[in-house]
Amino acid sequence: MIRFLSYCLFLVSIGLVTQYVYRRLWFELSGTTYPAESLSHCSNNHSYVTIHQAVQKGTSIFLLKSELCFLIPSLISALLLVSYSDYCGRKVAIVPPLVGDTLFALCYVLVSRFSFSLNYLLAASFLSGLMGGPTTLIGGCFAYVADLCGEDLEGQKTVRMARLDMILGVLTGLASLCTGFYIKAAGFTWPFLTAVFLHLINLFYVLVVLKESLVLPNPSLSSSGHLASEAPRLNQSQALTNIFLISSIAYFDFFFITGGMSIFILYELNTPLCWSEVFVGYGSALSTAIYLVSFAGVALLSRYLPDAYIILLGLMSVAAGLIMAAFAKSTLLMFLVRLPLLLSIMPTPVLRSMMSKIVSGSEQGAMFACVAFVEMLSVGVSFTMFSSIYAATLSWFSGFSFLLAAGLTLIPAVLICSRITYLISYCLFERIKRAVSYLSLI
Repeated sequence: MIRFLSYCLFLVSIGLVTQYVYRRLWFELSGTTYPAESLSHCSNNHSYVTIHQAVQKGTSIFLLKSELCFLIPSLISALLLVSYSDYCGRKVAIVPPLVGDTLFALCYVLVSRFSFSLNYLLAASFLSGLMGGPTTLIGGCFAYVADLCGEDLEGQKTVRMARLDMILGVLTGLASLCTGFYIKAAGFTWPFLTAVFLHLINLFYVLVVLKESLVLPNPSLSSSGHLASEAPRLNQSQALTNIFLISSIAYFDFFFITGGMSIFILYELNTPLCWSEVFVGYGSALSTAIYLVSFAGVALLSRYLPDAYIILLGLMSVAAGLIMAAFAKSTLLMFLVRLPLLLSIMPTPVLRSMMSKIVSGSEQGAMFACVAFVEMLSVGVSFTMFSSIYAATLSWFSGFSFLLAAGLTLIPAVLICSRITYLISYCLFERIKRAVSYLSLI
């Protein structure tokens, strides 16, 4: 519940922040309020086109600054908090991000209510990153779930993690749909204030109700525990190789998914689409189908296909959806972009499950600290890169960023194919070796 509510609020806040900054900059640059109720600003009039491009670039650059203010402190916090949870319990990685998210939403309440400078929002991003951010929360929650799952039985850990992502996506889509109508009816202050209230409820639940999942070791048994921990180190070299490879694939997977999809709202607000807050909510709600179908795909395909092939299918889905988005110039076509993206979330839970299986239960926190670091780094770098590219290419082809993200999905695909080829070659070599040994005995 903690992960669902907090990350759901975080994703909804991204849409709120983008639309709020967009309208603030529209007012500052044009001197008029944003005409959300009409499409007059979407005409081919030169003045409107100029204002749109200026607001798009300004919003993209501001979001880029906000992401950098958040990224730098969060990289260190994610590693420290989630890895430290192996020794002091999982709440160490859960409570600080909740506090940071609460203060972050509260700052937006004050800025939207009293029209303070947008620079205060950059300070709020830095403070949220210093407290760990949502990625640290995800790492702590997944380590919590891994503690409860124990040993993986018949590959069910992959399905369980996919189920978590599915429920998260459904809740986020429904919340985004409601947020569109909420903004239309009450403006931006009340949605941000509602987020503060829900964060406080979540924080109360963690501090008072939630039980610790990690059984902390007895110091008197530390010597025996040390001897017992020596056994898994026999295959440490192979484990480190697998962790490095899967981390690289996860980095590129997060990179292209978040980088390509991070500019969806800006793209939808731009001409010729010019979506209102209600249509943005419709688009986000329609994305719930992506999580539902991705979960069904993982649950079904994990019975018949290795994890690597499931990841490849997910990457193909990402590339197809982003290519279609690059050329979507009508509302109907932009809604239909969600169809080729239906399997795009599959790689995420599969990669997390693969990394969780490599290490023992006592190292889940350190492993998910690594996952949180990789995810945060990829999200930050991709957001920075694609926001800059979008602002630079806006005047001649606004869909270029989508095409670039789709093309670069070849990098993780090549890594996975090389790994599959190596495993197949290794298995064939071992079979030939055993056959030769058998023949020599005859």
